Amino acid sequence: MNIYPSLMVVDQVDVEKEIDILQPHCAGFHIDVMDNTFVPNVTWNVQEVNAMVKMMTSPWIHLMVEDSIGFYDKLFLPAGSLVSFHIELDIDIDHFIKTIKEKKHRVSIAMRPKTPISDLVPFLNIADQILLMSVEPGFSGQSFLPSTFDRIDELKELGKQHDAHFRIGLDGGINKENIKDLAMKGVDDCAIATAIFKSRDHVLALQELQKLARV
Repeated sequence: MNIYPSLMVVDQVDVEKEIDILQPHCAGFHIDVMDNTFVPNVTWNVQEVNAMVKMMTSPWIHLMVEDSIGFYDKLFLPAGSLVSFHIELDIDIDHFIKTIKEKKHRVSIAMRPKTPISDLVPFLNIADQILLMSVEPGFSGQSFLPSTFDRIDELKELGKQHDAHFRIGLDGGINKENIKDLAMKGVDDCAIATAIFKSRDHVLALQELQKLARV
């Protein structure tokens, strides 16, 4: 399992320091983008995201904004970056996927906890990752939703039915108590904020989570 420290809980003045400290120990960093419209919170603007991306080798951008296409078009991301956008958006998803792939970035389709897994069927064979939200998107520190385990099973079964090969990502409420079970379920990528950045030693917290996730 790859663990991506999620920077949404890090103060702007500390971002560069945290990236420098953690980058040797992690798969990359997760950057949440929120606009207080699609979800009830505001995080980074385009300029701030571009500045952070320059400091890291493997960004994972999670777009939770109404104008996800417009925001994405202004980003300068390295090839191979993972870009998550929500299936609930009223956009031409096929066109957006094509745009992401043309820029040599990886496509991640995200969904809220109550969105039917079956909505993913048209995109299973073209997505690099499916991102299941394991909390209601918007705020860090929420409790993991136990229903996520059933949703992982449903997603895996749907993938088998359609002979689709994608990574499974999770975001929200992941910690030392549940990460081993999630790894055993077959989760490939996790975005983790509180369980890392609310600990006294961020590197040690990350390494403890990584150890638990090795199955």
